[in-house]
Amino acid sequence: MGPPDPILGVTEAYKRDTNSKKMNLGVGFFLTACYFLFSFFLSSWWTEVQMGPPDPILGVTEAYKRDTNSKKMNLGVGAYRDDNGKPYVLGCVRKAEALIASKMLDKEYLPIGGLGDFNKACAELALGPDCEVLKSKRSITVQTISGTGSLRIGANFLSRFHTVARDVYLPKPSWGNHTPIFRDAGMQLKAYRYYDPATCGFDFTGALDDISKIPEHSVIMLHACAHNPTGVDPRPEQWKELSAVIKKRKLLVFFDMAYQGFASGDIDRDAWAVRYFIEQGHNVLLSQSFAKNMGLYGERVGGFTVVCADAEEAKRVESQLKILIRPIYSNPPMNGARIASTILSTPDLRSTWLEEVKGMADRIIEMREMLVTNLKKEGSTHNWQHVIDQIGMFCFTGLKPEQVERLTKEFSVYMTKDGRISVAGVTSGNVGYLAHAIHQVTK
Repeated sequence: MGPPDPILGVTEAYKRDTNSKKMNLGVGFFLTACYFLFSFFLSSWWTEVQMGPPDPILGVTEAYKRDTNSKKMNLGVGAYRDDNGKPYVLGCVRKAEALIASKMLDKEYLPIGGLGDFNKACAELALGPDCEVLKSKRSITVQTISGTGSLRIGANFLSRFHTVARDVYLPKPSWGNHTPIFRDAGMQLKAYRYYDPATCGFDFTGALDDISKIPEHSVIMLHACAHNPTGVDPRPEQWKELSAVIKKRKLLVFFDMAYQGFASGDIDRDAWAVRYFIEQGHNVLLSQSFAKNMGLYGERVGGFTVVCADAEEAKRVESQLKILIRPIYSNPPMNGARIASTILSTPDLRSTWLEEVKGMADRIIEMREMLVTNLKKEGSTHNWQHVIDQIGMFCFTGLKPEQVERLTKEFSVYMTKDGRISVAGVTSGNVGYLAHAIHQVTK
């Protein structure tokens, strides 16, 4: 005979009791206690998780989608559009995909460091095929998950091995994702002056002054070309002075190059700063992306390069990069790397790509010029030369938050509150409407 149930025993005793004031706190209390305990363990895991703020770019897109105005414009998203406002797939990409498909290749895992042919082509594109660094094998390039993944691998590498200094200095402003990438990797974020709101141009004096005071061995982030979000780049002579000051301060340079070829239409011009710094003895870190310049947004194709003192050091760095990558995503995706590698290593496809990327850059430049021309036609007396002088997909218009709000409410023109626009969203069909809207809120 097994032992009696403790709860049922209480209940049986309760039933036998003749006291009119009797109370049974056995079953009810037990069930109530079970309920509260169950509820506690069921609901308490994430009670302290707070609702995060919406992404400022995606928020603009969502508001744009809800708008029913036939003239609405989305100038927030940083993706290239053709002159009809449609996503554009490069012809060389289509041809590369067909060539790859015809080879009936397998879908085996790539190595941790990625596709070897891609890594070689990626490094040569950035540094130049005759670069001494490549010939001496004192650099290492690994394939990454686009530019964001490249930056994060770089940030993790710095966090683990650049222990002499934890500070990373970003230009003010910088790409919005730079801050969380380095912060979440455990680095400390600082800033140096870069953009001058008064001129909508480069604050060269302020940048030099701030950089000259940065503690030695700190990391400094530089945008190689088409600074995001301002579109403001130093001139070659300014790059030279920046290099000299940075070298004097013994700072570690981290270049972010997301727009090679897509900024000016010339791959060598857009990589000039990176190559010059290396020539001057800077052993740089470099992140690359092929999202913009090949239109491979969803393929997530990127590279991370470390320039080292010698070949032996490069091998050690490579081994540690693989150790960092392995527990994050094990190895990178294959398809996009094959596309980029095929384009860069096939002469006719490379030639086509250079023509197409120049065509994309030229359309952006043309839209900048057309916008200014139309603003003048509207009668605007403001100086809009900075719209033409800035470069790349983005333009800091100089519009104030209240003017941006009016553009949205009155004209259904959507952009981020800081007045940054994606020039790719401007077409020959809507540039006149945009100029009219801007004039109305700025006159």
